[in-house]
Amino acid sequence: MKHVILGNGPAGVIAAETIRQRAPQDEIVMIGSENAPPYSRMAIPYLLMGNIDESGTYLRKESNHFERLKIEQVRGNAISIDAKAKKLFLEGQEGKPITFDRLLIATGSVPIQPPISGIHLPGVHPCWTLEDARSIAKLVKPGSRVLQMGAGFIGCIILEALASQKVELTVVEMGDRMVPRMMTAAAGGMIKQWVQDKGVQVYTDTKVQEITKSGSGLSVKLSNGKSIEVDLVISATGVRPNVDYLKSSGLEIGKGIFVNEQMQTSVADVYAAGDVTESIDFSTGARIVNAIQPNAAEQARIAAINMTGGEVQSLGALQINVLDTLGLISSSFGLWSGAPGGDHVEMIDVVGHKYLRLEFLGDVLVGATCVGTTEHIGVLRGLIQGKVALGEWKTVLMEEPAKAMEAYLAKGQAQSTWMN
Repeated sequence: MKHVILGNGPAGVIAAETIRQRAPQDEIVMIGSENAPPYSRMAIPYLLMGNIDESGTYLRKESNHFERLKIEQVRGNAISIDAKAKKLFLEGQEGKPITFDRLLIATGSVPIQPPISGIHLPGVHPCWTLEDARSIAKLVKPGSRVLQMGAGFIGCIILEALASQKVELTVVEMGDRMVPRMMTAAAGGMIKQWVQDKGVQVYTDTKVQEITKSGSGLSVKLSNGKSIEVDLVISATGVRPNVDYLKSSGLEIGKGIFVNEQMQTSVADVYAAGDVTESIDFSTGARIVNAIQPNAAEQARIAAINMTGGEVQSLGALQINVLDTLGLISSSFGLWSGAPGGDHVEMIDVVGHKYLRLEFLGDVLVGATCVGTTEHIGVLRGLIQGKVALGEWKTVLMEEPAKAMEAYLAKGQAQSTWMN
C-alpha cells in the first residue's frame, strides 16, 4: 500500500508517523513545498523574538527522523490532483505524476492578501513562512517604525513578537475590536486597552487604503484620515484554506475540502486533515473551517487510522482559541458568540483586566469567553465538550459564573471528554 501525504506541517507529520506505526511495511511519501525541514508556523513568532533559532521551529529535532521511519520526503509544489485516477502533479514535473493508493491532503492555509494599492511594494511582508520571517528579521530592530495590518489570532501572536523587539508599533484592524473572530465586543475591547497600555497604538474600525514609497520607507494612508510613515508593513489579515490547485481534482470543495467524520473526502481513498478542510462543527453540525493546530493534529490522527484500515471518527471540530497577548491570556470555546434562542451571563472587571462570559442553550453550556484568567479553561471546555445538562447549576452560574469548577465537579465531569 502506497500512502502519499501532501503537506509536511503538523498534520502531515502526525499522519505519516501514525501510518508508519500502524503499517510498518507500507510505503509512505510526504511532500512539502518549502525548502526547509517540516516546521511549525506557530513557532515563527518565537523565532522573531530571538527565543529560538530556525532549528527550534522544526517539528522533529533529529535530522534522520523521517529517514529512520522510512518516510520518503519529496520537495515540490502541487499544481493539480486527479483524485479518481489517483495521481498528483508537481510544478516542473508535470510529465511524472506521483501515484498513490491512498492520499492525505494536508496543505494547510495560505495568507489572504488584501486588495490594497502598494501591497506588493518592497517592505510589505506577510508573516507565514520561514522565508517571510528571514525577510522581516532583516528589517526589524529597536526603534523601527512598523505597521501591522490585522489584529486577529495570528496578528496578535505576531504583535507579541514585534513588540518584544522594541519597535514603534501601530496595529490597524478593520473590525470593531481586536480578535473579532474569537472575542466578544467587551473582551476584544479589553485586549485593545491592555495592548495600548503597553505602548502599542491600535486603530480599530480602520482600513489601510494605500501604501506608497516615501523616502527610504513607506507611507500608509488609513481610512480614519491619518497617514503614517513606517519602515515596514506586516500583512496579517487572515488566512484561507490552500485549495486553489484542487479546482479540477474531482473533490467536493466549499471554502475548504469537505470531509466526513472519518476525514474522508468525496472521493474514496482520498482524505484531508487540518486547515485545508471544511469539517463538521461539534456545536452546530454545520460545516466549518477550524484552522487551529490541535484540530489539525486530531484530524491527522483520525485520517491516518482510517487510511490503514481502522475505524474511528471525529466528534466534530470544537472551536478552541487560547491566546497570550503581551501577557494577557484570553480564550474562547464553542459557540462563544452565543446560540440562537440561548442566553448568557457576563462578568467584567475592567480594572483587573478579567472577563468571563458563559453562553447557554437551555441548561447546557455551549460557549464561553475568558480574559485574564486560565483557571476556568479546562473546566469550561469539558462542560461544553460533554454537553452536560447542568440542571440547577445553570441558575448558580447565571448568578456566579466563576463557580464553573464547582458545577463541573458536581455534575461528575472529573475528566474532560475532549479528544477521548
